[in-house]
Amino acid sequence: MTLELEEIRGQESALDTTDRMKCAGKALEELLVSAKKQDYLTVGVYESAKVMNVDPDNVAFCVLATDEEYECDIALQIHFTLIQAFCFDNDINVVRVNDIERLADLVGTDETGEPQDAHCILVTSPGAESWKDPALDKLHLFCEESRSVYDWVPTITLPER
Repeated sequence: MTLELEEIRGQESALDTTDRMKCAGKALEELLVSAKKQDYLTVGVYESAKVMNVDPDNVAFCVLATDEEYECDIALQIHFTLIQAFCFDNDINVVRVNDIERLADLVGTDETGEPQDAHCILVTSPGAESWKDPALDKLHLFCEESRSVYDWVPTITLPER
């Protein structure tokens, strides 16, 4: 059995993609945990839209989340389209996550103890100084590499618990 060069390259590419996805998922988890500790998260579609409107320069990263239950929610999809457009216009990297429950676990509950609306999460960098986080740098690189192959809003899978 001999493998053609294209088959070998395809296998290498598939492995590279899988490794990139795992690294991106781990980096996203690390970023969200770190940003939450420092109170650099804005959680919720409407809350995020307000922050983007008032202070877009302080938005460092955007996460959009959905699952099968919400795929047919037209209003949510319209919000996602508008948020993505805003992010593109303001050079904010944006990714999608398909496990909203896992994402909601990471961001926690609101002041009343209710789960937060994790459909849109912004990582902010308040003040003049830019917040530096190695996980954020990894995610920026991941998004840049994804755009180079015309994947404008890459999907990230979070690591399982």
